[in-house]
Amino acid sequence: MGNLKLIFFLLLSISLIFLFNVISLPQKSYNLFETPERCAQCHRDIYMQWKQSLMSQAYTHHWDEIEYFKLALPQAEKDEKVAEVKAGCNGCHSPIAYFVEDIPPRPPSENTRANESVSCDVCHTISGYTGDIPFNFNYVLSPGEIKYGPRMGVSSPHHTTKYLDFIRTPEFCGTCHNEKSPYGVWVKSTHLEWKEGPYSKEGVRCQDCHMWHTEGTSATMGKKVPDMATHYFPGGHILSKVRGVIEIKIHSDFQEYEPGDKAIITVHLYNAKAGHKLPTGSVEERQLWLEVHAIDSKGNVYKIPVDRKGFEGEEYTITSNEPAYFDIGEIMGIKDFKGLKRDDLEEGHRIYRIPYFDPKGRMTICQWNTASLGVDYRIGPRETKVEKYTWTIPENISPGEVKIEAKLKYRLLVKSVAEFLGVPSDEYETKEINSAETEINIIE
Repeated sequence: MGNLKLIFFLLLSISLIFLFNVISLPQKSYNLFETPERCAQCHRDIYMQWKQSLMSQAYTHHWDEIEYFKLALPQAEKDEKVAEVKAGCNGCHSPIAYFVEDIPPRPPSENTRANESVSCDVCHTISGYTGDIPFNFNYVLSPGEIKYGPRMGVSSPHHTTKYLDFIRTPEFCGTCHNEKSPYGVWVKSTHLEWKEGPYSKEGVRCQDCHMWHTEGTSATMGKKVPDMATHYFPGGHILSKVRGVIEIKIHSDFQEYEPGDKAIITVHLYNAKAGHKLPTGSVEERQLWLEVHAIDSKGNVYKIPVDRKGFEGEEYTITSNEPAYFDIGEIMGIKDFKGLKRDDLEEGHRIYRIPYFDPKGRMTICQWNTASLGVDYRIGPRETKVEKYTWTIPENISPGEVKIEAKLKYRLLVKSVAEFLGVPSDEYETKEINSAETEINIIE
């Protein structure tokens, strides 16, 4: 009899433990969120715009997928210091997966709802943020019947629509466009750059440039309005957005030179259009550099290296192919990893960046593994950078007109890193975003 009581007690205990565990499981489901296709039934134009944007690909974009599954996730699973990024990356790249605790989400090839990335129902069910500064996905997300929007007096037969001023603010964007690494370093600060710059003082918001207005209707049978916000969200991945954002002018100190003379070339670069620094966002990956070359009357091309200014850390602002990114090898378990070309560009050109350093003081493209930053040599809003070039005219140069070209080029990802990790070539191709030229004359 005693044994039966003991068995009964054990069974009861196991049942209670099981029941307790079931009750304590997160009571969350992907079904809490509307699918984008559901929203498209009434908001077709808005949906089609979003579908073209990087918001709809925040989780499925090839480089983001590779970076998460080949680098961030493996390191997070073995390094306690960065363990938080296993879930945290998804806070901005697949918020619904993060919210329902589907961590790590399945890879994009498995076509789960994590693939919805930053979907309609994410942004339109955010009601605010916690703390003093928006960063690291500290938004307040409340999926359900209420959908927040920027207009008063709007109704829908499908859901409750509520006006929310917060959705119109730059702080809304800052919840994902500001980021601190596990080491406490600001590795993304686009919103903070805007806040410190001139546009915030003038009331120009992120949405004014990245969700510009047009006449239209946001819903089927909706009222036409003159200021409907578009949902393309153009940014650094869109050539039409970055082309011409920085204005360039070039001149020489004289018009005529003889072989052996020193010509002083000056280039001015003015950030005329961006409300933040350039590059911004994933600065550890981006490359923005200025090439200056001379072409003589016979078509011979001469590289003109930039003059050094002498500030601390300047070596990181002049293109170099020295080995870098050694932490990639450590994360991937590659013995005797020799590193990758730091810039994978012609050497000696000015490059606009902040170098990111890992805990061992080595340059990294892994923002979550960033323990410190180097010199910030980017171009701020309405800032002019001035670059000087001292060129000794070759003795054997062909006489006549010489054209001097300055070309500002841009790349989303370092080529050596992209090729090593198997990133599709269209995600790291070089794009010329502006240029200027001047002529000098070589006399005999």
